Order: sequence, then structure tokens, then C-alpha cells
Amino acid sequence: MHPAPSVIIFTVTAGAGYGLLFWLALSRIASLAPAISNTQLVVAGFIGLILVTVGLLSSTLHLANPKNAWRSFMRFRTSWLSREAVFAVLFYPVTLLWFITGGNGFLSLLVALLAIVILLCTAMIYASLKTIRQWNNALTPVNFVLLGLAAGAVLLTLITLIQGTYTPRILAMAVAAIAAAAFSKLIYFSWIGQPAGPTINTALGFTRATVQLLDVGHASDTFLTKEFGYQVDRAKIIWARIIAIVVGFVLPLVLLTGLVGTPGVVHAAVAAILLMAGIFVERWLFFAEARHVVNLYHGQQRT
Repeated sequence: MHPAPSVIIFTVTAGAGYGLLFWLALSRIASLAPAISNTQLVVAGFIGLILVTVGLLSSTLHLANPKNAWRSFMRFRTSWLSREAVFAVLFYPVTLLWFITGGNGFLSLLVALLAIVILLCTAMIYASLKTIRQWNNALTPVNFVLLGLAAGAVLLTLITLIQGTYTPRILAMAVAAIAAAAFSKLIYFSWIGQPAGPTINTALGFTRATVQLLDVGHASDTFLTKEFGYQVDRAKIIWARIIAIVVGFVLPLVLLTGLVGTPGVVHAAVAAILLMAGIFVERWLFFAEARHVVNLYHGQQRT
């Protein structure tokens, strides 16, 4: 699949924003950072809302006809995109009411649940597509949620260090979230590398001999070949995976676990930048490595 910059920005920034708001809400429920005042909660929360808003605005750039965006709300019963849109809009008044009430316990739980639900809805937009083997599996929603939580945890660590409300439990939470996201992503990379899914033979129903396409039927690229037939050199994919793992997970863990000195504001800031950069590369890979079954009818042997 052709990686669209607007969708990459949307999933990365909005995911980080929802992750940050989830951990903020959880910190109120479980007293992870009891020293956070109501004012500091609002400041940190607005950073999360800004990230979410930037992501949502970026997603509209991917629409062919933005003025019809309202239609995305009309299919709640059958569309994960519609569910994501409805919950995303609902998230704003609930979060603002949470700020006003000073981190009310019930609203904290509701904010945390909504953040996870929206991340799952976003992931299921892709995971529900049976035509793309690399997306149509349980690892897709797991990765989306864990990456959002990892980014949010590192951002909360940085914010609490700046605000002077940092506790070791927040750092431990961030390290655990990054480690879980890295482990999940490594499993995903391993799984999609296994030969599986439909082949050109199974697509056409021939099982006795290898099918080979002799003529694609068109003289130039089409929308299908440009969007669904996006190809990247294998060496580039491997290097991108290495960069995503090292920059997005290994280096932030090194900085936050004290292997290069006691973690402070600088360590947390660099870790946050590296983690976000790594997730951007990971999300580019998420699209670039996806193979739609339509490619089978354009000569590709398997997806």
C-alpha cells in the first residue's frame, strides 16, 4: 500500500495524544503521580488534546472530498471508521468536563476507557480488511494500542519531570510500555514474513500448475497499481525495520533505564523525540509492507 503522509501523521500523533490522556487518567485513578495539581493536570491534558487534534485534522487531508467528511458518522453499526469518528468527537466534551471537575474519579475512568476504545477503533479500520493479510490479524490492534500507550507514557514522564511531579512509578510504567510495544512489533515483523495468504493460483482457482501473467492489460500505471501495488526494495524494508526498532525502542529504553546516567528532563526529551521518530518509521512500514490481493491480478505471485 502507498504510505500516505497524512494518515501516518494522524495515527502517530493522535495515538500519542490518546496514550498520554490514558496515562493521565490512570494516574488519577491509581495515584501514580499524586503530586500533580489540577492545573498541571489540565496543562498536560491539553498537550494530549493538541496531539489528538493535529492528528484528526491531518486525517482529513487524505479525503478525496473533505466536505463529505460528515458522512463518516452515519454508519456506526457497520463501520469502524464511523465508530472512531463518533467516539473521537465524544472524547472532547468528556475530557473537558474531566478537567473542569479536577480529575473526577468516574470521569478519569471514562477518559481512560474512551482513549483505548478509540485506539482500537482506529486499528480495526485496518485489521477488518480481509483483503490485506498483513493487517487482517489480532496483532494490528495490539500494536496500535501498545504504541500509543508507549508514546503517551514517555510524554507523561517528560511532562512530570518538567512539572516537578515525577515519581519512579511513572518511569517504570514508561519502560514497561516501551518494552511491551517492542516485543509486540517484533512478533508482528516475524509473522508477516511467513509465507501465507492467497496466491495467484488460489485467486484464479488453478492448483495443478504455476500461473504466470503474460499481459497486465494496460500500458501505464493505474490507481490500483499506484496505491495497492506500491513496492519497496527488500533492503530498504530491512533497514527501515532496524531503524524503527533501534530508534523507536532500544535507544529510548537505554535513556530511560539509566544506562547512560540518571534519567532527567534531557534524557526524557530525547527519548520522546526518538520514540516518536521510530513510530513514524514503523507506521510507514505498516503501509509499505501491506499487500492487497488485487496485486495477484497484476502478476504478483502471493500476498
